[in-house]
Amino acid sequence: MAYWISILVFILIVYVVVSVLLYYLQDYILFKPEKLPKDFQFYYEHQVTEEYHLETRDGAIINGLHFKVDNPQGIVLYLKGNSKSIKGWGKFAVDFTRHNFDVVMVDYRGFGKSTGRRSQKAIKNDLQYVYNKMRERIDEKHIIIYGRSLGSGFAAKLASMNNPAKLILDAPYYSLKKVTARYMPFMPFSIIMKYPLPTYKWLKYVNCPIHIIHGTDDKLIPYKTSVKLSQIKPKRTRLYTVIGGGHKNLNNFESYHKMLHEILISKDEKQNLEGSSYQVVHSSKK
Repeated sequence: MAYWISILVFILIVYVVVSVLLYYLQDYILFKPEKLPKDFQFYYEHQVTEEYHLETRDGAIINGLHFKVDNPQGIVLYLKGNSKSIKGWGKFAVDFTRHNFDVVMVDYRGFGKSTGRRSQKAIKNDLQYVYNKMRERIDEKHIIIYGRSLGSGFAAKLASMNNPAKLILDAPYYSLKKVTARYMPFMPFSIIMKYPLPTYKWLKYVNCPIHIIHGTDDKLIPYKTSVKLSQIKPKRTRLYTVIGGGHKNLNNFESYHKMLHEILISKDEKQNLEGSSYQVVHSSKK
């Protein structure tokens, strides 16, 4: 009996130690930042850019880029994934500028040239600060929020607190807690997660049109995640499926660009269903 008690105590100690390590190391696990020197010069061929350095209340610096076009139809706030910096992510701005939209990209704290101690609350406040700066120059009805992977949760939160024209989620997660639990199902993530990012909760309070894009072969965040998210506010949401698309290669699919074109150009007007079969009920008889 004493032997089995010793085994159980040992397992419990290991479990607690691993949980503590996961709590303190999750920043290193979740975020893969690329840091850039202060004098780094951004350059993108055929793109006009302006660099910003915004200082927050707690003294952090949020570095960002504004990709500009002539007579823009609107502006896209692009919230990137968990790796690298806007140095590399900037190449995706062309997918919006080609449709005559300005693009703003920012690096989260600790990424690129951005500084400051990172936390979920700090990043949310930073993005709201950036959004407020954009709102000083342009009406919200011309602002589109685009969230990619990790950025999708922050995008949903930002949209829930404001009134942008549209919200676009690219490969979103139901909650980051759910994603991590898939890989370590026995760990107490409900307690130790510093970045739970409950996208599903925040979507409930989004009042603008919601567009979700997801690949069927996404191994990191399963396609069924977006199916569940699309059911939260079905009347405001449209799900776009990239057949065969993975987590990092949607831009390599022609269908993705067709979907993006449709989302950006469409007016999201309510359809006139008069004269259609909208209210026709199928007979229960066989």
